[in-house]
Amino acid sequence: MKLTVHTFVSLDGVIQGPGAPEEDPSDGFTRGGWLVPFGPEHWGRVVDSWFARLDAFLLGRKTFELMRSYWPDVTDLDDAVAAVYRTHPKYVLSSTLTDPGWAGSTVLSGDLLTEVGRLKEQSGGELQVHGSATLIRSLHEAGLVDTYRMLQFPVVVGQGKRLFTHPGAAAGLEISSAETLPGGIVALEAEVVRRGEPEVGAFALSSDGREVIR
Repeated sequence: MKLTVHTFVSLDGVIQGPGAPEEDPSDGFTRGGWLVPFGPEHWGRVVDSWFARLDAFLLGRKTFELMRSYWPDVTDLDDAVAAVYRTHPKYVLSSTLTDPGWAGSTVLSGDLLTEVGRLKEQSGGELQVHGSATLIRSLHEAGLVDTYRMLQFPVVVGQGKRLFTHPGAAAGLEISSAETLPGGIVALEAEVVRRGEPEVGAFALSSDGREVIR
């Protein structure tokens, strides 16, 4: 399976607590809910298209527990996202959780590279990560992410967990899809095409005074 990461991100790279003030107040974060003013009528169809490609979930413990406390109580049979959570396998990476308490869920407590590598070797389409900021960073550092799908919102949050850490692992990406949505939201899909040190160059002047790239 291909490992794909899906996240809501602010202009300054924050992915923490987009949906509510109490969603993730860890590390003193006080600006949760920054996504809410941009209603789903603008971006909901993009998220639906993400879930339509899903074969299985891969979640960190905190995100898993948040989802477990919400989605089983959504009884609207027309809610496509709730249906996916009900019917598709959910894997949670945790060294502390023993009983997932959610039908169709499996706890993975071993080494990240081993556990995720085993899942990626299974037949199927996409192993999707949603939320799970700490897990996303670990997967990026380990070079396990194949595709990033992001909805970037025109807001600077100013604090909170970022999609990418500093310092962190470098990678080259190729934008395979980009769309500007109502309200200035940008939907991006980026494929990882190179891992390791970035390609670099320099602007310089030639002997005849012309600017060249070296």
